Amino acid sequence: MKKFTFKGVLDGFRSSVQAAPRGTEQEIQETLRPDHFQIKKTFRHGFPFSPTALAWDPIQKLLAIGDKGGNLRILGGPGVDSHVRHECGEAVLHARFLVNEGALVTATADDQLHLWTFRQKSPQRLHSLKFQRERITCLHLPLASKWIHVGTERGNVHVVNIETFALSGYVINWNKAIEVTRPNHPGAVVEISDNPLDASKLLIAFETGLVVVWDLRARAAEWRGALGGGGPADGVRAAAWQHDGKLMTAHADGALATWTTRAPRPSSLSYPHAKANKDGKLEPCKPILRLEWKTSRTGESLVIFSGGLPTDKAGRTHSITVLNGKSTTVLEMEHSVVDFVTLCETPHTADYQEPYAIVVLLQNDLVVIDLQSPGYPCFENPYPMDIHESPVTCCSYFADCPSDLIPAFYSVGRQGNKKPTGFSEKLWPINGGEWEPASCSYNEIILTGHADGSVKFWDASAGTLQILYKLKCSKVFERRSGGAGAGFEEDSPLAIQQIALCCESRRLAVALPHGHVVLFKFRKADTHAETHVLEIPMISDVLEEECSPEPDAARSMSFSRGGDGADGEARRSGVWAGGGGGAGAQLRVRGAEGTGGARRAAGFQPTLVALQQAAPHPIAALTINSSYGLMAWGGERGVVVLDMSRRALLCAHAPAALYLAPAPPPRQPERQRSPSLDQLEDSAARASPGASPHDEPDEPAAPPEPAPDAAPDDKPKLDTRRKSTTWKNFNLKRQLSKVDLKFKAAFAAPTENNTEEINAEKSNSQFYCEAPDRAPVAAPERGPEPSAGESPPGDMYERMHRELQERWIEQDTPAGPGLAPGGAARPDCLALGPRRLLGVPRRERPGAGSLGGLMRRFRELVAWLCPVRDSNGDQAHEQTASVAQRIDKLDSSFSRSRSSSMSSLENISQEGIQCLAFADSYTKKSDPTALTPTLWIGTTLGSVLTLSITLPEAELRHTQPVHVTTSGGPLFRLKGSILTMSFLDCNGALIPYSYESWRDDSKDVRDRRERTPTKQSSSSSGSRMSPTPGADVAGDRQFVVVASEKQARVVALPSQNCVYRQQIVETDFVVKAEIVSLKDSVCLVNYLSTGHLVAYSLPSLRPLVDVDFLPLSELGIAKTFCFSNRGHGLYLASPTEVQKFTIDAEFCQQLNEMIGELFLPRDMPEPPKESFFRGLFGGGARPLDREELFGESSGKPLRTVAKHIPGGAAPLDALGARAGSAAADVARAHQLVLERGDKLSQLEDRTERMHNQAAEFSSSAHQLMLKYKDKKWYQL
Repeated sequence: MKKFTFKGVLDGFRSSVQAAPRGTEQEIQETLRPDHFQIKKTFRHGFPFSPTALAWDPIQKLLAIGDKGGNLRILGGPGVDSHVRHECGEAVLHARFLVNEGALVTATADDQLHLWTFRQKSPQRLHSLKFQRERITCLHLPLASKWIHVGTERGNVHVVNIETFALSGYVINWNKAIEVTRPNHPGAVVEISDNPLDASKLLIAFETGLVVVWDLRARAAEWRGALGGGGPADGVRAAAWQHDGKLMTAHADGALATWTTRAPRPSSLSYPHAKANKDGKLEPCKPILRLEWKTSRTGESLVIFSGGLPTDKAGRTHSITVLNGKSTTVLEMEHSVVDFVTLCETPHTADYQEPYAIVVLLQNDLVVIDLQSPGYPCFENPYPMDIHESPVTCCSYFADCPSDLIPAFYSVGRQGNKKPTGFSEKLWPINGGEWEPASCSYNEIILTGHADGSVKFWDASAGTLQILYKLKCSKVFERRSGGAGAGFEEDSPLAIQQIALCCESRRLAVALPHGHVVLFKFRKADTHAETHVLEIPMISDVLEEECSPEPDAARSMSFSRGGDGADGEARRSGVWAGGGGGAGAQLRVRGAEGTGGARRAAGFQPTLVALQQAAPHPIAALTINSSYGLMAWGGERGVVVLDMSRRALLCAHAPAALYLAPAPPPRQPERQRSPSLDQLEDSAARASPGASPHDEPDEPAAPPEPAPDAAPDDKPKLDTRRKSTTWKNFNLKRQLSKVDLKFKAAFAAPTENNTEEINAEKSNSQFYCEAPDRAPVAAPERGPEPSAGESPPGDMYERMHRELQERWIEQDTPAGPGLAPGGAARPDCLALGPRRLLGVPRRERPGAGSLGGLMRRFRELVAWLCPVRDSNGDQAHEQTASVAQRIDKLDSSFSRSRSSSMSSLENISQEGIQCLAFADSYTKKSDPTALTPTLWIGTTLGSVLTLSITLPEAELRHTQPVHVTTSGGPLFRLKGSILTMSFLDCNGALIPYSYESWRDDSKDVRDRRERTPTKQSSSSSGSRMSPTPGADVAGDRQFVVVASEKQARVVALPSQNCVYRQQIVETDFVVKAEIVSLKDSVCLVNYLSTGHLVAYSLPSLRPLVDVDFLPLSELGIAKTFCFSNRGHGLYLASPTEVQKFTIDAEFCQQLNEMIGELFLPRDMPEPPKESFFRGLFGGGARPLDREELFGESSGKPLRTVAKHIPGGAAPLDALGARAGSAAADVARAHQLVLERGDKLSQLEDRTERMHNQAAEFSSSAHQLMLKYKDKKWYQL
């Protein structure tokens, strides 16, 4: 006998540890660290949503647009596009450039003035000034001035220093401006501008119609004018100077008044769009909201204004009017005019401005009009501002996509787009800044789905956004109106709901609102082909339906869509007539099979259209796998799997059907396995003494025969349970309350007859194929009903069935005809085994199916609550223990209610499909080395299920069907809806998805027949995961990462053990989750409902970063929030703008090189020279010294008027801003030195001229003296 020693025990432990297989015990080295992350918004593209303000820098050629959300966009040439946002988030009401100074002043709706500098690439806010008692109504910044005039709602005008953002003591009060001209308040200040000929004269226009010219030096009003008595029609909306000192005002009644500052009444009054009616009176007109008055050197005077059209004009016409001499040109706009600005050659108002274009800011567009071409054509807009041409419904983002994808999309997009006509041939005038394309090592593509059924492909590489290609799904269908009752989402019947693109195989699948799915394939040439159409049957929770009688098709079905008559013709032509055949809009597939096909343009061409024939339901998940040749989608009704190669429907499963166990092989005993929650009652029923005889596996197959003890008249009675019923008089809550009162009696021990009834009900799960005419399936006959004496009073099932039948029997309708020849009808008395079908074909009468499904769920619920017990109670103990073990395996911290209340049924009926993923995975514990194609399914209740896929060999791919089977119950369950699933190999590296490389099959007719290889011959073979050398055969070889709205887990495969878990949120929820590749590693990134971005390392789920990123304003952002490779992401910041962001710190360091320069040093044009005669006679205006007027000598302002707020930039940014301000000061000083040098040169020339004149005068005087020197006085 071997001696026992402590050393031997230790050696035994060591040997056991060394022999353990390599698995999760060995920690995987993770390379990602928190310093690798930096979350930053990068580029924003699109049109500003709800714009409110416009500004133009005539020297830098930059355009600024502010919107109601506080956002500010600065646009220049191509690639020059910068975005900043006011911290207050209030609407930007006014914006003014400091011309050629690299600065901008904005006024927001909360009465704050903000100073921005953009001398660096990213604009920064330097100062803010909050007006506390008055509301800001207008701004005026004179050229080359550092003092800005601010008009308020109370009628006062304040002066603010730009450099210090301090309020001056100089104030123009409204009472001093009007004096005794009118007894009431003049209203708000609507316009401020200085006289072009004299900068000391300031024009102030009030809302009620009073116009005042204020003398800044004299601090008094020099001139006042009013159109009338101050009525509503006399109100002033805008005013403008001409270069020669004339003044024009625009009024609320559509009038234009011209003034001279010598008379209190206008010199002329005109109504440009008013026409005289029959009575000789002018028609009333709309207000003129914006006015500009420009002149050219040719003597032409252009008056440009918006509004002023007659009020009775049909519709709401938006326009810009150009008055050129006696000609009037009305330029109609598609949207309302927000603001406009005239682009001129010189910024000096005292000179001839030479206007050459008009920039019109519309509510949904930006239009630039060419004033120098006949007919005033528009410039072609180079900015991507048509993203919102149709509302965006979903987005997809692909970073680091194949390099040949962008040229291919651009090529077909250019072929399909005709050259636009009617645009100006001149270059785009907004060309400020400078941008050089940065060397980006990878390509980026953005896909946007729209409400009109179009999909746009955008090139988002190197910080730009350019349209590549536009796909119109409306060309796939022929829409026919079927009546006034529109139908489901009839306003957008083709709105794109989901997008799935395989970049390598160039296959695209889109989901439409009604549950339709269209599959496209990319071709470089035009084709003429037919489009295959498949009908998708209604997916039901009821499993008493027909199916294929083939044994191999018990789990994976291929639905054939043949038929005769009108119904068959409708299927062949691909017609969908609303939801459920009601009066709705019809969609007919163009070029469907049997119609001769249709011509398809180059690009993505439809190859398969799946039409949902049941009631409309949204699709929540859509995925394709070109390696398998399969496509799958799911929603609240269930999951559908299609074979793209054979263009056949494989299966359509309800969520409840996914929990069922796979069918055992025929005439073979069932293999023991761990049951799922939904099938625990099956094991109890099979183990009971009263099990039905057809459960025995050794029973040979025999033709079905009628039961010998079945009465002939039993069949009509039992057929009534299959008839169509209505839910009008059925109250489920009332029935559940009755059932709840009888639960105590249900706990009595069931008799043998009761057990047989349970087994008989559970065995009704074998289904037979649908006949071509889709007649109702005959119901099976039961054995003799137990008598009252045989059934105890506590028989739960019988009483429940009797009560529900009493309510529904009155509304039964006659059964339809039997099955037509050619379909395998289920015999009346065929004893069916426990096999259940996972593919649910289309059913004709949803009412009867709903009844059967409700009864089945009642029975399964009560069977779970009331386990079948034998005489000694051993079976009950065994079943209870298995239930507890199963719940612990799923989630010990998360168990759902199993009571008979309404919520328990809702948990079953309301579960839907939320996430789908194809992958080669190890799902079989019994065969840990089997790597099988699998469809992983995540549900809205947190369950993770799988469908095993059996693919034929490559040479048989087009002839042999694909088989799909379930795994029987969830592998595991998380809290909340499943959002994403990805797979890691045993080293923690991300396993790429499998795909098939694209090849152009349109070059040769012989190659048009597509052949999709299997996973063995796919080009994705390099992405297959192989176990690490030296790893034990029985060890885990994969990790599946699952993230839900609450949790994240890493589960090892094939052992299905949870190795890591993380509770992401408790009370909140995760909006979007994705596994992102970053720096040759992977991490899990989550966007939370709190607005935070949270990242975890993989596979350990160690927290890496938690940053407050974006407040969740609405749940609709989840449809457009996308993550992509290399840490990039995007979301729809507004209905018209796309915002990109990154979480990569390395990319943030390179971001500055990709951004264009906004400010470039440019020379200021010289001011117009003063007239010689005007300067000679002293008629010119003296230079205005604003520092002397508005500086310290003006006094101190009241502290209650405004409050200064320092800049909110970071220290480094503030330092850069100060450096930029210092550079601006240096540049300004340099400019002053140059101007002083010019003045000194002029003074030197003038001094020299005076010196020469003095010398000439001295010479003349000397000659005159010599002439009369020797003459006497009497000789003069």
